[in-house]
Amino acid sequence: MNKIPNRQAICETLMAHAEADKDIVALCSDSRGSASMTPFFNAFPEQSVEVGIAEQDLVSIAAGLAACGKKPFAFSPASFISTRSYEQCKVDVAYSNTNVKLIGISGGVSYGALGMSHHSAQDIAAMSAIPNMRVYLPSDRHQTKKLVEALLEDRQGAYIRVGRNPVEDVYSEDNCPFEMNRATVVREGDDVLLVACGEMVRPAVDAAALLEAEGVHATVLDMYCVKPLDTETLLKYAEKVKAVVTVEEHAPTGGLGSMVAQAVGEHCPKKVKCLSLPDAPVITGTSQEVFDYYGLNAAGIAKAAKELL
Repeated sequence: MNKIPNRQAICETLMAHAEADKDIVALCSDSRGSASMTPFFNAFPEQSVEVGIAEQDLVSIAAGLAACGKKPFAFSPASFISTRSYEQCKVDVAYSNTNVKLIGISGGVSYGALGMSHHSAQDIAAMSAIPNMRVYLPSDRHQTKKLVEALLEDRQGAYIRVGRNPVEDVYSEDNCPFEMNRATVVREGDDVLLVACGEMVRPAVDAAALLEAEGVHATVLDMYCVKPLDTETLLKYAEKVKAVVTVEEHAPTGGLGSMVAQAVGEHCPKKVKCLSLPDAPVITGTSQEVFDYYGLNAAGIAKAAKELL
């Protein structure tokens, strides 16, 4: 079982490039421990900024650094950076077109027992609604590394959400296909299409294996690029199947499911089932306990797919 969370993969990737690229700057809102960024701060103190519990300042300072030619990565809990800093994300990053990478750590229900105040079940919808803001949810540590390396090469703002805990690998170090802003086809089948993002990709892959054992063949799309949504790949595979199931660690409104249903409904109408967290305060518990309770696991995904077919 993998023991490296995606947030640690971000730190390791940035550290691998920061020595040669002095424009890389990490900013935290009293969250370097939660973000796994303490090693970066220790190794590169002149490329590190601690703003304290001041999320709005975090984003605005990062935007100012970007305007000076730096490559800032601003880390804060997803539940806070996507709400307390929303205006700054909209105006200082997206509208001003500054090269700020907003890293929402401990996304979804990662904080578990801390409850709704610390859950971020609205961030995909909120950030995707901002013009000129890209939204990414990498599925494992290998894809996270590839994504960060790609983001270091561009000059456009983005929101990247990662969870708190390690997740089982979807890919391997020597087999991690990646193309910027293109969904990854994890496996192919002609009965049902499973579209997932972030931590839900691994359960979707496992669900496809359960379905295969029952003679149901599933395609699994890793839609790490929620915005811009890779509609070309989505529609290519949606046209081949009988139904589509989306899976996300997010509220039912405005997230991946809404986007997929809109695209499929407009271009190749098929039955679409959107699996998500409920439109209500989520139960408290570990991430896995929450996922199991709401059917956001392999068995629940497979069950939903069979019922839809």
